[in-house]
Amino acid sequence: MEHVRKVSELPKAHLHLHFTGSMRHTTLLELADKHGIHLPEALTSGEPPKLRATDERGWFRFQRLYDAARSCLRDPEDIQRLVREAAEEDLKDGSGWLEIQVDPTSYAPRLGGLIPALEIILDAVDTASRETGLGMRVLVAANRMKHPLDARTLARLAVRYADRGIVGFGLSNDERRGMARDFDRAFAIAREGGLLAAPHGGELTGPASVRDCLDDLHASRIGHGVRAAEDPRLLKRLADRGITCEVCPASNVALGVYEKPEDVPLRTLFEAGVPMALGADDPLLFGSRLAAQYDIARRHHGFMDAELAELARQSVRASAAPPDIREKLLSGIDDWLTAPAA
Repeated sequence: MEHVRKVSELPKAHLHLHFTGSMRHTTLLELADKHGIHLPEALTSGEPPKLRATDERGWFRFQRLYDAARSCLRDPEDIQRLVREAAEEDLKDGSGWLEIQVDPTSYAPRLGGLIPALEIILDAVDTASRETGLGMRVLVAANRMKHPLDARTLARLAVRYADRGIVGFGLSNDERRGMARDFDRAFAIAREGGLLAAPHGGELTGPASVRDCLDDLHASRIGHGVRAAEDPRLLKRLADRGITCEVCPASNVALGVYEKPEDVPLRTLFEAGVPMALGADDPLLFGSRLAAQYDIARRHHGFMDAELAELARQSVRASAAPPDIREKLLSGIDDWLTAPAA
């Protein structure tokens, strides 16, 4: 077998990681114990739960497990621990820049309200970044299942705190609910405030949901976006405009978007010239972190080291990292590629 360079040593940016979903499994169990919370068996076994989100019931179950895990985050120390450990895990995987995605509304009831929750999260990110050396910023995400007015409130808040480390505005949850255009005002507020627009699309529904993100929300990145592979004209549009898709291969398989890792259309997107940033999405529920996504590209899609290096470059270019960090990461990628294979 060919000796290849370690993907965990390849410098990269991580642009698609959800807040609670970034938690270590051991931490979840310890926090549940600390707060006396009974977790569903699917979260205690140590094995990633069996999920399938391609029908309403499956998505509801996934959300229920996510909510159960989130209920274990009850005080500022829990938040600090989660963020610090997410940074440590990312560093182990070669990440030099992390944009962690959070809907602070979900944490507000236990942390004293929306603004205190956001401030606790931003403080934790700032501290973890300083202490670990990992560049870290926040992407505030609205929830498609809630009223668009809630999204506007969040967008205004995100803009107000942009100087505290918020770089983007997203839209997550079941894309079969709530039309993208319902959230156009929220995204306009975010864009006018200098935040990048990165809504989820093209995961549970097809190419049309990616087009809606482009037409209605003026997205500069798409969370997932893999289903664009079904529409050659849409692929060309993404490639021509340099819109990056945050592709999460392990997540796609875990949620039943594709049957097997080799079915995820990494090659289709790559060869169409669509920039990609591989992401882990929710490691707590899917059982794998950032470097493992690059392993999937290598093992199941035949990506050679030069192509993996290009994927890493695409993740850095699509990030909100300042020029000095970007240059450092890009030159680290070149070094990884020119070093002799192990």
